[in-house]
Amino acid sequence: MGNIKKKLTLWLKRAAPVRVIAVSFIALILLGALLLTLPLSSASGSFTHPLDALFTATSATCVTGLSVVDTTSHWSFFGQVVVLALIQLGGLGLSTFATGFSLLIHRRLGLRQMIVAGETSGGDMSSAASLLRLMLGFTFACELAGAGLLMLRLAPEYGVKGIWPAVFVSVSAYCNAGFDILGFVPGNASLTAFSGDPLVCLTISALIITGGLGFVVVRDIYLCKVLSPLRHRGRGKLNFHSQVCLRATAALLAAGTFGFLLLEGNRTMAGMGFFEKLNTAFFQSVNTRTAGFASVDIAAQGGFAKVLSVALMFIGGCPGSTAGGVKTTTFVVLLVTVASTLRGRGEATALRHRFAPGVVYKSLTVALLGLGVVFADACALTVLNPQLPFIDLLYESASAFGTAGLSASVTPALEPVSRLLLCATMFIGRVGPVTFGLSILMKASPSPAILPEGRMLIG
Repeated sequence: MGNIKKKLTLWLKRAAPVRVIAVSFIALILLGALLLTLPLSSASGSFTHPLDALFTATSATCVTGLSVVDTTSHWSFFGQVVVLALIQLGGLGLSTFATGFSLLIHRRLGLRQMIVAGETSGGDMSSAASLLRLMLGFTFACELAGAGLLMLRLAPEYGVKGIWPAVFVSVSAYCNAGFDILGFVPGNASLTAFSGDPLVCLTISALIITGGLGFVVVRDIYLCKVLSPLRHRGRGKLNFHSQVCLRATAALLAAGTFGFLLLEGNRTMAGMGFFEKLNTAFFQSVNTRTAGFASVDIAAQGGFAKVLSVALMFIGGCPGSTAGGVKTTTFVVLLVTVASTLRGRGEATALRHRFAPGVVYKSLTVALLGLGVVFADACALTVLNPQLPFIDLLYESASAFGTAGLSASVTPALEPVSRLLLCATMFIGRVGPVTFGLSILMKASPSPAILPEGRMLIG
């Protein structure tokens, strides 16, 4: 045992941070799957099939929300606690959570811990310590506030029975997971029974948006808009990253709301009043990008609405957040680069800043790898499940990669190999395609020689 511990410690010291992040997720998934397999975790008191337990553990750890069993009826209270713990640890990142806890009890970070913290939090290494403290404190404060607001609706109607679901949904929403245990509500599937309830929908939407902004943005808003005025320094200006994230988030939310209102207003939202439709469309726009709660019947949506959903799920949330996808900044960089090229400009610029070539290259890499993963997964699922429509299988693949968790109701019908493929897609989507690739391929190599510039015609 001592020898194994020694080898593990040595590996942690030598391994690249991206490998530590990937391995920490794998270890958490396997531990969660083992616990969920036990009879103690199921409501019936029997063993859960290992593949179902693995799928649920992967979905929870990767904060996705896809499920092959009903979370409310299948899992016991202990099983639901395990799922919630996986969501919380997976949302923040296991290494981030452990490092942040060390900071909260006033332990100092070593250089290696700071490097891993910088990788997982999305911030630079120098600000990792303060960022991690803010991450944990802000996360627990938001989840507590969200649970309190949801209790205002659930506790009066369902008594003590409504407290645990309020806590569960609040944590799940902030971590952008999409799991819920509201199956006991008559006529409910996900959150369809609350589609016209502003308190529930807006509370969950606020939690999802906040969790999906990223802790770098939250810290910047806190320092510039809250702390600075309190110290009588006036309101500071948000940094470039925060401005891009906030503007992109607002634009995508508006586009999604308008799109769903236009495409589904007379379909899945038929029979609702205008403001109820607007509330439902906004809630669906928020959830489609990363969270996975559904206020309408996803399977009944039209083809164009599903295509819009696939696009939003693929983009996802902001870097350094609990959200998945290729991230809003990647989408903005590529969009601005294309627009600049069409205008004949040599550099991509936005908000009086130019994007460094390395940022453009990384954005292109992330987007192409993401597209490759989604379409390869969708094609493989189509071969394995020829009886299912391609658009629905593409929807599931994009949902898995974007860790969105929305489903066209085909995931439970998939055969075992297809479920394992979705597990792999969820894992790649959560750790990021570049991080996943680096964790496998990265190795020490000498500095490359200076090579002549290659010139060629493009387009």
